[in-house]
Amino acid sequence: MQNKTLLLATVCTLTLLVSGCGVRYPRYYTLSIAPALKENVSSAPRPVTVAVRRFETPAYLRQGRIVYSQTPGEVGFYEYRRWAVDPGVAVTTAMVESLRSGHLFSAVAPYDGQDRSDYLLTGRLEKLDEIDYGGDVRVEAKVSAELTNLRTGSIVWTGDATRSSRVERRNVDSVVAEMSHALQGSMDQLLTGMEQQVSRTEISAR
Repeated sequence: MQNKTLLLATVCTLTLLVSGCGVRYPRYYTLSIAPALKENVSSAPRPVTVAVRRFETPAYLRQGRIVYSQTPGEVGFYEYRRWAVDPGVAVTTAMVESLRSGHLFSAVAPYDGQDRSDYLLTGRLEKLDEIDYGGDVRVEAKVSAELTNLRTGSIVWTGDATRSSRVERRNVDSVVAEMSHALQGSMDQLLTGMEQQVSRTEISAR
């Protein structure tokens, strides 16, 4: 009986200690990037296929934690606010879906290491930060990409886009929502530039 009482007292003490230390658990967030809606798709898809390689990211964006900057050149991390899905993966998936909805190519697929497609789209998520200096809190997203003809090895198109978005409410939920919005704008701008270039370029299957 004495041993049970001692055990119960120990458990209670540990519980109080843990509670008193204010244990925090990470919260996970996902980016919401929807394909741009194409209301009037008049032309048929070109009879060529494209593969999308996973977008690269800087090392600091691969840490898994949401990034903020309080001064130019500084990188800080939210310790308990993290990404549920790697931002590079999220952008790659969104790009595949956007290309499919745009009907520019006859088939779009993630790159699997094989050169079966006619074209290869590669890219990089250059920046996805919360900016806490210069007045208002805002976010900045930058994405770059290029389209390569796998038959000839020539680069058909290259481009980059940067978008900034003001954060109205100073909490992480709002920051993530604006990051999604900024990324959406950057990707839409990239795709518009690529479509314009491809429409002026004679591309064909192998």
